[in-house]
Amino acid sequence: MTQPPRLSRFDFPPGFLFGAATAAYQIEGAGFGGCGPCHWDTFAATPGNVVRAEDGARACDHYHQWPADLDLLRAANMDAYRFSTSWARVMPNGVTVNPEGLDFYDRLVDGMLARGLKPFQTLYHWELPSPLADQGGWTNRDTAARFADFAQFITERLGDRVASIATINEPWCVAWLSHFIGAHAPGQRDIRATARAMHHILLAHGMAVERLRGMGQPNLGIVLNFDYAQPATDSAQDQQAAARWDGIFNRWFIEGITRQSYPEIVLEGLGPHMPQNWQDDMPLIGQKLDWLGVNYYTRHLHAHNAAAPWPHLADVPGPLAKTQMGWEIYPDGLQHFLTRMARDYVGDLPIYVTENGMANADELSGGAVTDAVREEFLFAHLGATRRAIAEGANVQGFFYWSLLDNYEWAEGYEKRFGLVHVDFDSLARTPKSSYHALARALARND
Repeated sequence: MTQPPRLSRFDFPPGFLFGAATAAYQIEGAGFGGCGPCHWDTFAATPGNVVRAEDGARACDHYHQWPADLDLLRAANMDAYRFSTSWARVMPNGVTVNPEGLDFYDRLVDGMLARGLKPFQTLYHWELPSPLADQGGWTNRDTAARFADFAQFITERLGDRVASIATINEPWCVAWLSHFIGAHAPGQRDIRATARAMHHILLAHGMAVERLRGMGQPNLGIVLNFDYAQPATDSAQDQQAAARWDGIFNRWFIEGITRQSYPEIVLEGLGPHMPQNWQDDMPLIGQKLDWLGVNYYTRHLHAHNAAAPWPHLADVPGPLAKTQMGWEIYPDGLQHFLTRMARDYVGDLPIYVTENGMANADELSGGAVTDAVREEFLFAHLGATRRAIAEGANVQGFFYWSLLDNYEWAEGYEKRFGLVHVDFDSLARTPKSSYHALARALARND
């Protein structure tokens, strides 16, 4: 990468928020505090699904070490913390409240406020309680109604203190990656299950927003992930393949919410498998957002593959430098999605970069971690965010993924995204050079 300019908080509009993000299952330790089993526990216990069959039972032990972790955010001069509240911890069977779980999140939110951090809460970051998975999970319409109940209970406890609430994190991963590709829990590869999950996850969002709006809860949004789709060649077939992927990944969820419709290019494949009378749910799904979260990591090149079933496409390796995940580093994609969301979908609605980061094979040496490549990545994407603001996108914050090295789902503990290195044996935390670079960039003059 070309060395990007080292921006600071003063290169962004007044009030722009900087923070880092995490997710409950990835850092807390699901073996503590009365947390119930979730479908990730069983997915990880099934041979071949997760690297070394690792799970989130201990993770980073954030459940016990949260005060020190919040101190790391404060010491880095951050303004906000994006965290998630585990459904399986709050309601181990998906229905009945666990007081220990609520008490933990009480302490956590109060700890953020005591350190001057704005709590940005995500209700669902993938830990579906196993009893609900037993009933079909996201293929079952009833799961959406149970999610609205969860949203109500946790918000009755925390809603007076959080700065914002996101309903769902990355519905594409919840639905497509998990039910069509099968790479995440529950590991299905079934187009009928996919069609239902693609719809029901948005129905859950709509039901939760309706419930929380009825409670008078402000600042409700959703976090969508986006993948820059380009054709591998200029051929009409490759362009169609890229357009189809753009429809599946980038258009389905935002258009369901903002246009109360799904892209025809995707319904060509999913339409025959959709739930009966799905169109009747679109007004509920399409309730107004207060803000939109944009997660962005990479781009992919797509080629037409006539031999493959729908969606008839194949990924083609790209020429750019790649992260430890094998993802191309393409900051212009972030600028593209921020401006595209503002132009085509949400207008002047506040937008937050809710996740952006990279995995790198970081090593601890002499008590320190030097990750210059992550520094370059971070500042390049901050630059892309600033360009989007200059083009008129109402971007109001940037959350790096992630504060800590953590449980990276099917990759186990092998892929490191953190600003802070975690030794998964001792659980020692060591801020990396990228952490220190960001702390300097966010320093205030007061």
